[in-house]
Amino acid sequence: MSELVLHVGDADFAAQVLESSTPVLVDFWAPWCAPCKAIGPIVDELAKSYAGRARVVKVDLDQNPQVARQFQIRNLPTLLLFKGGKVEATQVGVPGNIRALLTQMLDKAVA
Repeated sequence: MSELVLHVGDADFAAQVLESSTPVLVDFWAPWCAPCKAIGPIVDELAKSYAGRARVVKVDLDQNPQVARQFQIRNLPTLLLFKGGKVEATQVGVPGNIRALLTQMLDKAVA
């Protein structure tokens, strides 16, 4: 995993995501989720590509049920893009063009 991807949870989600001055892509995942593991390298690459312009964080749903309930996460993986403390875009599941979809979400947020 990339050192640019920060793991956040119930205790620090507000400070790390909602109060961030830059857009934040949040990857909601779980250790048992095979599709979550499959997109891991893509999420890591995006963290490197957007370093300084946007942040990328991961939230383990098994360990952080409060955040999962707050944002009504029902399926994994779910990726939410936050800007100014609000959800700007959502991606649920892993379509074949996931890299392009996430890049488009981030490009719009940092423009």
